[in-house]
Amino acid sequence: MRYSSSAKQSPRFGLFPRAIHRQAWFVNVRQAILKQTDALKAVGIDSPQLDCELLLEHVLGKPRIEFYMEPELILSEIEARRFAGFVARRVKRVPLQHLVGTVSFCGLEIHVNRHVLIPRPETEQLAEEAIRVLVGVKRPRVLDFGTGSGCLAIAIAVENQEAQIDALDLSARALDVAGSNARRHRVASRIRFLQGDGKQGLPGRVWYHVIVANPPYIPSAEIDHLQPEVRDHDPRLALDGGNDGLEFYRILAERSRRRLKQGGQLLLETGDDQAKDV
Repeated sequence: MRYSSSAKQSPRFGLFPRAIHRQAWFVNVRQAILKQTDALKAVGIDSPQLDCELLLEHVLGKPRIEFYMEPELILSEIEARRFAGFVARRVKRVPLQHLVGTVSFCGLEIHVNRHVLIPRPETEQLAEEAIRVLVGVKRPRVLDFGTGSGCLAIAIAVENQEAQIDALDLSARALDVAGSNARRHRVASRIRFLQGDGKQGLPGRVWYHVIVANPPYIPSAEIDHLQPEVRDHDPRLALDGGNDGLEFYRILAERSRRRLKQGGQLLLETGDDQAKDV
């Protein structure tokens, strides 16, 4: 007993309790995912386990498939704390894409932040249709109206090596993100990024084979009722479509006719119940 008592007081053995404390912090991958999935479930996140897996993939720099191959892999204290920190922010409804910094769009890694709308999977259909329409067109000219992250312009440019694209946005910060994404995918030389207010007119005097747009289409009064990830983190500029959500469609309907080549097409994404009106 005297030895045990003196050991507690000695500097050498004084580290032992702290070592036990650190050891207790260590958890394996399976335990970490289960615990943090419960935290996300509690606040109503739609896909809690998937979000946890993607956040842990980001922390560890390993593909998710390895989690299933090594479920007993022990996280270091730093890794566990980082993972818990990301989950805590997700609990507060910070979008997953903002936490990991990127989103996959048409197989391309697109950087996103609070200055741009997060590309949604359904917008990939818009990119695919634009790519299809341009097949066989020589040196096509394209306008991406409201480019945001640049996802549409970049996806088209990657698939069509002859396409020359004008990408218009009012936000200088969004254009910075779009330009960075274009350089990452080595298509910046074929995309001209233009800052301008689409409400005032379309850029220059160019005639286009395709004008593509995923414009703001949420009625102004409905924005405050959107999911927190959208309402609090997507730029309002990219959401607000005016009183009925159709403001930008009227602008495009009026002005695109004068700027499309013969046989050219205006391709638009709309809200669920807006297609007939558009």
